[in-house]
Amino acid sequence: MKLRIGLIGLGDAWDVRHRPALRALNDRFEVRAVCEEVAHRARQAAREFHATTVDGFRALAERDDVDAILMLAPQWYGALPILAACDAGKAIYCAAALDLQPDQARQVKQRVEEAGVAFMAEFPRRQAAATLRLKELLATCLGKPRLLFCHQRMVVERPNRYPLGHHRTPQTTREMVELVDWCRYVVGSDPTFVFGTRHWESPQGADDYQMMSLDFSAAAPGTGPLAQISCGRYMPARWPEAITFRPPAALQVCCENGIAFVDLPATLVWFDDAGRHLESLDSERPVGEQLLLQFHRAVTSLVRKTNDLEDTYRALTVVLAATKSWQTGNRVPLEF
Repeated sequence: MKLRIGLIGLGDAWDVRHRPALRALNDRFEVRAVCEEVAHRARQAAREFHATTVDGFRALAERDDVDAILMLAPQWYGALPILAACDAGKAIYCAAALDLQPDQARQVKQRVEEAGVAFMAEFPRRQAAATLRLKELLATCLGKPRLLFCHQRMVVERPNRYPLGHHRTPQTTREMVELVDWCRYVVGSDPTFVFGTRHWESPQGADDYQMMSLDFSAAAPGTGPLAQISCGRYMPARWPEAITFRPPAALQVCCENGIAFVDLPATLVWFDDAGRHLESLDSERPVGEQLLLQFHRAVTSLVRKTNDLEDTYRALTVVLAATKSWQTGNRVPLEF
């Protein structure tokens, strides 16, 4: 069955992930409409996929020739396209981490559940070959994780990259939601406490560094796994050599019986009593194609996919709690 889809926002990963995946899976997906703030990007994408440009996300969601919505960027409208898709009874693929307050997040979660539509969040780190192999090692050789160190280093975005008045979720916030979900997935449980901090490049500017500590202890604090997650946006694009100089491992996991270093998408180095093990992993399909195939199965299956909605809500709750921790200077207990 070929799904007829509408694109809302093209996002930063359009050229490297979503566009190639949709072209490779043209037997599963047919792009029928495109809604994008930047007009020339919308026209270019619509022309390539023989689709129609649409001025508003609500008009796109209500089209009879659209079965599902691919929300690839939040842009100015935040979670409104998700609510519009719920009203129209359309399935939702969400590649955008949303800038929501706790009450708004709960409202979106409730609306999707009430609509009974399939919802899938894009968490590419989960599906990377190195992550899947790491989970195998945790269950066999390495044992349970004790400490996790997760860091993402990004470049400072170019000024005037987007139109005047364009609203975007801060890139560090979007990355932190994904990193929190990644650590939750690796540990296999939810954190119980979070402590967060930020650094601001100027009093009026955006934050250029965020850090949080997640305590996964089920009993007394400090007795379970601990994850340190950080995301920095302090490297100007004009310093290309500095950006690529000694990048830290995307994820370092200290376990009961060894330690592992993950570099996405397919490199895993781990150590145990036998020494060093290097694995370069290949995947049959790129991560973007794997994720869209999962969405296709979720929409065409008789079993409604709901776990991604819960995972998204929990990761966003952790990030919002880390912001509260930074504002108050206190460790914040987590309740889901």
